[in-house]
Amino acid sequence: MANTLSGGAYFMLLLCVSDLVFGQIRYSIPEELEVGAFVGNIAEDLRITVRELLARKFRLLSDEGMLYFELNVENGILIVNERIDREQLCMESLTCSLSLELAVDNPFEVFPVEVEILDVNDNSPIFPISRFSLQVAESVAPGARFHLENAHDPDVGTNTISTYQISSNEHFGLELQTRTDGSKIALLLLEKPLDREQQSSFELVLTAVDGGIPHRSGTAKVIITVTDANDNAPVFNHEIYRTSVLENAPKGTLVMKLKAADLDEGANAEFKYSFSNYASHRWGELFNLDADTGEIKVHGLLDYEKSNVYELEVQAVDNAPHVGHAKVLVRIIDMNDNAPEIKLTSVTKMVPEDAASGTLIAVFSVIDRDSGENGHVRCRIPMIVPFKLEMTLKNHYNLVTSELLDREKTALYNISISAWDAGSPSLSTNKTIVVSISDINDNAPGFTQSTYNMYLMENNTPGASFSSVTALDPDLDKNGDISYSILENQIQDVRAPAYFTINSKSGSIYALRSFDYEQLKNFQIKVQAQDAGSPPLSSTAKVSIIILDQNDNAPLIISPLRWNNSAAVEIRPHSIYPGYLVTKVTANDADSGQNARISYQLIEATDRSLVTMGLYSGEIRTTRSFTEKDITIQRVVVLVKDSGQPSLSSTVTILFSISANVTESPSERLDHPRHREHFSDVNVYLIIIFGSTSLIFMITIILLLVLKCKQDRNNVRYHSPTICCCCLRRNSNDVFNRRPALNQSLNYYGAGQTLPVSETYSYRVRLSQESSNSDFLFLKACHPTLTLSDNSVGETSVKK
Repeated sequence: MANTLSGGAYFMLLLCVSDLVFGQIRYSIPEELEVGAFVGNIAEDLRITVRELLARKFRLLSDEGMLYFELNVENGILIVNERIDREQLCMESLTCSLSLELAVDNPFEVFPVEVEILDVNDNSPIFPISRFSLQVAESVAPGARFHLENAHDPDVGTNTISTYQISSNEHFGLELQTRTDGSKIALLLLEKPLDREQQSSFELVLTAVDGGIPHRSGTAKVIITVTDANDNAPVFNHEIYRTSVLENAPKGTLVMKLKAADLDEGANAEFKYSFSNYASHRWGELFNLDADTGEIKVHGLLDYEKSNVYELEVQAVDNAPHVGHAKVLVRIIDMNDNAPEIKLTSVTKMVPEDAASGTLIAVFSVIDRDSGENGHVRCRIPMIVPFKLEMTLKNHYNLVTSELLDREKTALYNISISAWDAGSPSLSTNKTIVVSISDINDNAPGFTQSTYNMYLMENNTPGASFSSVTALDPDLDKNGDISYSILENQIQDVRAPAYFTINSKSGSIYALRSFDYEQLKNFQIKVQAQDAGSPPLSSTAKVSIIILDQNDNAPLIISPLRWNNSAAVEIRPHSIYPGYLVTKVTANDADSGQNARISYQLIEATDRSLVTMGLYSGEIRTTRSFTEKDITIQRVVVLVKDSGQPSLSSTVTILFSISANVTESPSERLDHPRHREHFSDVNVYLIIIFGSTSLIFMITIILLLVLKCKQDRNNVRYHSPTICCCCLRRNSNDVFNRRPALNQSLNYYGAGQTLPVSETYSYRVRLSQESSNSDFLFLKACHPTLTLSDNSVGETSVKK
């Protein structure tokens, strides 16, 4: 074997050739090469530079390839990694090759490589036994042929047995025959008649020689015994039997029945069937021959893919023993007994969702060991997945993307690859590839609402959370990690973050100050949700914040005009009749809604039978006519309250002076017992304080009026003591000037409008000359453009 290897190495460079056909690289190398021996320059054949080898991760994929070969990524040379024995790898198959797959990245590509293993003459022919006997009757005529045991050589092609030789003698020679599989067999040929008396036995050497260079050979001794009995050898009815059997036929299946006959009689006619020693050695595990009946039955597993025909050497041996020979050719009928095999070469288990259409996912091949239509394979994947198959070589496929992927719709694909052959019935196989879609930041956070309406009660506690926003991002990990913020917009010329803050994680919104509904009723801010992807994506939403009114303002009484929370009204007795409008209490509430709904209630009155109060109008009307028994000074206390929870209220005290003459001053006050529930120590203190303040204020006013009258004497065109005295005496010349506060308005609840209060009120008082008491004749507004007449008893125009 060593000599052959050295000779084989001599031819190595001649045998290592590459052929790039149909995208596949083919190399041919002899078997039994030393580890490290050169196979081929992959980089050169694929036109890949040495610099690209490392950058593109040049590598072997197949397990079988990595067992026998190694790829040097520094120079792209494929070398032998382990000694290869062709006979062990492919047995007696005429062709023997190893399929490899090489892969490179950027972009990912797979290159199939086929390495043919050439046979080296490293095996010598071997006979099944080193010595065997043969009996030949001396009466046999020249030209008779006798079967010999044949040698076996596991090598193939020219390295197998090419000829047989017999040692030199006078009587016997050899005749060579070629079997259907191309192998040689030797028959012993009688060339010269035998004479037992001259030579009773022969010892010959049979040599089998192969066709390798150098030749190898094997020998066996043939002992020929010459007998003098004139008996006959068994004879088969056919020299060659032909039959067929299905592969995978069960054990015990009858293949055929042999038929032989012996012309002798009695015991000499008895014989047994058997395989020749050579056939028994090769096929004894597959077939069984009944020695008595000659039935050949299946004994082992027949595989068409291993061998599609078997050539059996059978013999019939009598008691002499004489031997009769025949040949049985058993053809194996191929059955579709092999389902296709899917062999994955490369699989990418994680694919980004932005992968372009045509991105390579997996590389695989489909193999069916059957032949013909039984071995014709088709392959497919479900059409509902965004992937497709592309055939690169025969039965070699690439699984690629067929459209854009979206992880948010489908994050995981179980791709079932189905392969089936064209046999009848068809056999199929399936293999599932699991492909996960990795996330990219392709989705901006989305708010659950484009506009949020939030309600915040006025007088809120600063720093408390009152509402929240929510945004969703279907991306994963940091691509879906949302942070919230308030954008820079203005609220009453103040930046929004000065009023509010937002929790960046939860989206809860906090008020940083307390709000007053009467100052600010609603406003808008913008919030932003941004993910942590690269680059980050964001979206915004509008938040309308509505301040809810709280009942924090008591009703404000506008009319009648008050002095120290009291008001005075004078009426004539004859004007009082049932339903007479004495006065109207008007109030306003800065709150809104139910909190501003005002009602009026008469909580105290000198005589409740005289007046009544409108619940919502605020009008005080008389319920009957005035009588002489009634007190001339009537005092009522009106409670004005809103409808809030809790309700807030204000009160006003109104004095009604009922006199016979309007010039009579209401100096007399009636001490009428009041209900105790309206008095307390606090009320007493307040009365004292308000009384003192009122006294000081009245003295100040009187002094100012006196000074004013003195100045007017020098400027008045008509000097009338009446005009001057109007400021000094409380008599019939009094002029009543009632002016509400500036810029105030009269708000009547439910009226739907606001009555402005004029800045100037003028009253003209005409006094009767006949009456010393100067009864009021009428009271009406005086136009400021009218001048005082000489005939006027007294006129007063008061302006602010």
